[in-house]
Amino acid sequence: MSLLRGAERCVAAIARTKHLNAFISLPEESALLRQVQDAETNGRGPLNGKLIAIKDNICTSDLPTTAASSILKSFTSPYDATVIKQLRAAGGLIAGKTNMDEFGMGSHSTRSFFGEVAQGTRNNKRVSAGGSSGGSAVAVASNNAWAALGTDTGGSVRLPAAYTGTIGFKPSYGLISRWGVIAYANSLDTVGVFARSSQDAGTVFNALNAHDPKDPTSLPASTRSRISSVVSKASRKRPLRIGVPIEYNIAELNPEVRAVWMQTLRMFANKGHTIHPVSLPTTCHALSAYYVLAPAEASSNLAKYDGVRYGSRAPGSDASSETKSVLFAKSRGEGFGDEVKRRILLGAYTLSAEAIDNYFIQAQKVRRLVQHDFDRVFALPNPLLDEQPANGENNQVDILVCPTAPTLPPTLKSLEGQSPVDAYMNDVFTVPASLAGLPAVSIPVGYVVDGAAATVGIQVIGQYGDDQLVLDFASQYERLKLY
Repeated sequence: MSLLRGAERCVAAIARTKHLNAFISLPEESALLRQVQDAETNGRGPLNGKLIAIKDNICTSDLPTTAASSILKSFTSPYDATVIKQLRAAGGLIAGKTNMDEFGMGSHSTRSFFGEVAQGTRNNKRVSAGGSSGGSAVAVASNNAWAALGTDTGGSVRLPAAYTGTIGFKPSYGLISRWGVIAYANSLDTVGVFARSSQDAGTVFNALNAHDPKDPTSLPASTRSRISSVVSKASRKRPLRIGVPIEYNIAELNPEVRAVWMQTLRMFANKGHTIHPVSLPTTCHALSAYYVLAPAEASSNLAKYDGVRYGSRAPGSDASSETKSVLFAKSRGEGFGDEVKRRILLGAYTLSAEAIDNYFIQAQKVRRLVQHDFDRVFALPNPLLDEQPANGENNQVDILVCPTAPTLPPTLKSLEGQSPVDAYMNDVFTVPASLAGLPAVSIPVGYVVDGAAATVGIQVIGQYGDDQLVLDFASQYERLKLY
């Protein structure tokens, strides 16, 4: 099939699924045609002619970058993010900018200034696509794009992938550049990949996996070499030791999700891999720590949006001697949505002099304990550490396998009136890997309910830097063709 024909099919799919509200902005047909012609004439890269959707918090110079917020509704970046430059250099075509939770803050892609995202209907009710990268997940699931980029702070790639039946890969923190990505929480944000197969996700990942001197959190060549050396010494010829975190078997886990989890473990055991229960005791505190650390960083990052230097500005005078408000109060009050305001206030409080010791500092300590738990159960040593936690060899594993989300995708109607705390619980299985910066992928595992085929997201987590093993394990499952 020609590149032009492939692009035309994706454009037609976008038109058919417009009601899902997966995209915020799309390129003009003439601009897309020019991209295709350039790919046919000059392209030789690994992504040549592939249409890739981009989450709308990743800067592009030819399409607006809004982060799904009113305060940036008319903003167009003067430059491309590093990952966009890398995609273009590899021959990729930009399919459009996808809808999301405002500034990446949400679990269902319902908190967008441009309206909620849906992945379809169930019993005539619209179903959640997950968040915050729901638009990117739907773009891939609906064949609107060959692959898509999202960002994962606490599960924002893996959760939508689980809900939509796609592959959602979060690489190790620091491997992919964040330069040109609108920050939510700098120490957690990771650009991730959606695809319909782990091989495709790996192709996109390999095109982006390079040091970027513009990004201070991007791993330098020396550290990458050290990671490669540690990983290359690990033997992968023997059957894998699969760890099952006992703390993830929570009472709130949906019975169908638990059944599919057990089914997946039995399948790999039948293929010769061994199953080992492991304990990650700090897991029960990880979610609380995340919702202290992430809002704290967000409150700092979002301080720049004042309607003065860039972004939307509310009409009239901001400052008021009666209310003692500051210059940008009105612009920020009108420009930010409720969830963003909630997290800014929460973050500002936890960083205050009276609360920082009891909240922010304690959360940082919990974060280190979470990382320690993972390092203790993995056989591969953490390549970033000189000293490794002591553990018996028989208790160490190669990977961890657990559910991606505790529930099946809810209907959007059922989310109305849901408390923020209940929404935050959706991230309970994805947050620990984010706090530790580990690679993780959500794979769709099939099952049958009421005579119809459905999928549940099963998460595979690896040691830091062991990204290829995580992708290879997902690929091994796909080759078995159980769904």
